[in-house]
Amino acid sequence: MKTAPGRRLRCWRPSRGRNRGPGRRAAGTGTPQGQAAAGETVTAAVQPAIGLLTASLDSPELEALAVEILTPHDADGLANFMAGLHVVSELLLHELHHATGEPPEAILQRLAILAEHWRGTPSAG
Repeated sequence: MKTAPGRRLRCWRPSRGRNRGPGRRAAGTGTPQGQAAAGETVTAAVQPAIGLLTASLDSPELEALAVEILTPHDADGLANFMAGLHVVSELLLHELHHATGEPPEAILQRLAILAEHWRGTPSAG
């Protein structure tokens, strides 16, 4: 393709803005590769957490079996599992806030009081 004198040839690459980022995108998605990998990691961490919580709703026996099967035995796996539990609890707190209109702090305080009574420990406040 030839251009007229004084005119620039348009590049076939998409413009990335002034800061030149983000770079390459994951194949088949509209997200950068780093974000796609992080999303896969979060998904892998959340799935066992949801499985454990779902099993706990069924029966104590199924919950005990799920704890044995789904809880990782290495430090990295356990850290990812704990992160998955954290993400699930954040999502549930967000849903409770939208469903009840209560602020998250009040919901957490009520849950803490319920947990203390469930364990049989007296409330400090």
